[in-house]
Amino acid sequence: MAFVVGATAALALGVVPWWLLALYGVMSIVCFIAYAADKRAARLERRRVPERTLLDLGLVCGWPGAIVAQQVLRHKTVKQSFRSAFWRTVVVNLALVTFLVSPLATMALDNVLELTGITDRAL
Repeated sequence: MAFVVGATAALALGVVPWWLLALYGVMSIVCFIAYAADKRAARLERRRVPERTLLDLGLVCGWPGAIVAQQVLRHKTVKQSFRSAFWRTVVVNLALVTFLVSPLATMALDNVLELTGITDRAL
Protein backbone atom coordinates (compact mmCIF):
# COMPACT_ATOMS: atom_id res chain seq x y z
CA MET A 1 0.00 0.00 0.00
CA ALA A 2 2.88 2.37 0.81
CA PHE A 3 4.28 1.76 -2.67
CA VAL A 4 0.95 2.65 -4.31
CA VAL A 5 0.65 5.86 -2.29
CA GLY A 6 4.27 6.83 -2.97
CA ALA A 7 4.04 5.99 -6.68
CA THR A 8 0.82 7.97 -7.04
CA ALA A 9 2.38 10.96 -5.31
CA ALA A 10 5.50 10.69 -7.50
CA LEU A 11 3.31 10.61 -10.61
CA ALA A 12 1.29 13.62 -9.45
CA LEU A 13 4.50 15.55 -8.78
CA GLY A 14 5.89 14.63 -12.18
CA VAL A 15 8.80 12.67 -10.71
CA VAL A 16 8.00 9.45 -12.58
CA PRO A 17 6.47 8.97 -16.03
CA TRP A 18 3.03 7.36 -16.34
CA TRP A 19 4.43 4.46 -18.37
CA LEU A 20 6.62 3.39 -15.45
CA LEU A 21 3.57 2.94 -13.23
CA ALA A 22 1.82 1.15 -16.10
CA LEU A 23 4.82 -1.19 -16.33
CA TYR A 24 4.53 -1.93 -12.61
CA GLY A 25 0.82 -2.64 -13.07
CA VAL A 26 1.24 -4.97 -16.05
CA MET A 27 4.20 -6.81 -14.56
CA SER A 28 2.39 -7.16 -11.24
CA ILE A 29 -0.50 -8.89 -13.00
CA VAL A 30 1.92 -11.16 -14.90
CA CYS A 31 3.75 -11.97 -11.66
CA PHE A 32 0.51 -12.70 -9.79
CA ILE A 33 -0.53 -15.10 -12.57
CA ALA A 34 2.85 -16.84 -12.40
CA TYR A 35 2.51 -17.30 -8.63
CA ALA A 36 -1.04 -18.64 -9.10
CA ALA A 37 0.19 -21.07 -11.78
CA ASP A 38 2.97 -22.25 -9.48
CA LYS A 39 0.57 -22.71 -6.58
CA ARG A 40 -1.77 -24.73 -8.79
CA ALA A 41 1.10 -26.85 -10.11
CA ALA A 42 2.25 -27.52 -6.55
CA ARG A 43 -1.22 -28.69 -5.52
CA LEU A 44 -1.52 -30.95 -8.58
CA GLU A 45 2.05 -32.22 -8.20
CA ARG A 46 2.95 -31.00 -11.67
CA ARG A 47 5.95 -29.17 -13.04
CA ARG A 48 6.46 -25.95 -11.09
CA VAL A 49 7.36 -22.46 -12.19
CA PRO A 50 11.08 -22.12 -11.41
CA GLU A 51 11.84 -19.90 -8.44
CA ARG A 52 14.31 -17.99 -10.63
CA THR A 53 11.41 -17.06 -12.93
CA LEU A 54 9.31 -15.82 -10.02
CA LEU A 55 12.24 -13.77 -8.73
CA ASP A 56 13.02 -12.36 -12.18
CA LEU A 57 9.40 -11.30 -12.68
CA GLY A 58 9.51 -9.53 -9.34
CA LEU A 59 12.78 -7.85 -10.26
CA VAL A 60 11.35 -6.38 -13.48
CA CYS A 61 8.64 -4.43 -11.65
CA GLY A 62 6.33 -7.33 -10.76
CA TRP A 63 7.11 -7.43 -7.05
CA PRO A 64 3.92 -5.60 -5.94
CA GLY A 65 1.89 -8.36 -7.61
CA ALA A 66 4.13 -10.97 -5.99
CA ILE A 67 3.43 -9.53 -2.55
CA VAL A 68 -0.30 -9.63 -3.21
CA ALA A 69 -0.03 -13.21 -4.51
CA GLN A 70 2.00 -14.30 -1.50
CA GLN A 71 -0.67 -12.96 0.84
CA VAL A 72 -3.81 -13.88 -1.10
CA LEU A 73 -2.65 -17.31 -2.27
CA ARG A 74 -0.53 -18.06 0.81
CA HIS A 75 2.26 -19.08 -1.53
CA LYS A 76 6.04 -18.74 -1.17
CA THR A 77 5.69 -17.40 2.36
CA VAL A 78 7.56 -20.07 4.34
CA LYS A 79 10.81 -20.90 2.52
CA GLN A 80 13.27 -18.42 4.04
CA SER A 81 15.86 -18.65 1.25
CA PHE A 82 13.22 -17.63 -1.31
CA ARG A 83 11.86 -14.84 0.88
CA SER A 84 15.36 -13.42 1.38
CA ALA A 85 16.10 -13.55 -2.35
CA PHE A 86 12.70 -11.98 -3.09
CA TRP A 87 13.30 -9.01 -0.80
CA ARG A 88 16.74 -8.50 -2.31
CA THR A 89 15.10 -8.23 -5.76
CA VAL A 90 12.65 -5.65 -4.38
CA VAL A 91 15.51 -3.54 -3.03
CA VAL A 92 17.45 -3.82 -6.31
CA ASN A 93 14.38 -2.88 -8.34
CA LEU A 94 13.60 0.15 -6.19
CA ALA A 95 17.23 1.29 -6.19
CA LEU A 96 17.48 0.97 -9.97
CA VAL A 97 14.20 2.76 -10.63
CA THR A 98 15.10 5.50 -8.17
CA PHE A 99 18.41 6.01 -9.96
CA LEU A 100 16.78 5.99 -13.40
CA VAL A 101 14.29 8.72 -12.50
CA SER A 102 16.90 10.83 -10.72
CA PRO A 103 18.93 13.66 -12.23
CA LEU A 104 22.00 11.43 -11.81
CA ALA A 105 20.80 9.16 -14.59
CA THR A 106 20.38 12.11 -16.94
CA MET A 107 23.85 13.37 -16.08
CA ALA A 108 25.34 9.90 -16.57
CA LEU A 109 23.61 9.55 -19.96
CA ASP A 110 24.86 12.98 -21.00
CA ASN A 111 28.42 12.01 -20.02
CA VAL A 112 28.25 8.74 -21.94
CA LEU A 113 26.88 10.49 -25.01
CA GLU A 114 29.59 13.14 -24.77
CA LEU A 115 32.32 10.51 -24.48
CA THR A 116 30.99 8.66 -27.51
CA GLY A 117 30.65 11.85 -29.54
CA ILE A 118 26.88 11.59 -29.86
CA THR A 119 25.35 15.01 -29.51
CA ASP A 120 21.70 14.28 -30.21
CA ARG A 121 19.85 12.17 -27.61
CA ALA A 122 17.06 11.49 -30.09
CA LEU A 123 19.32 8.98 -31.82
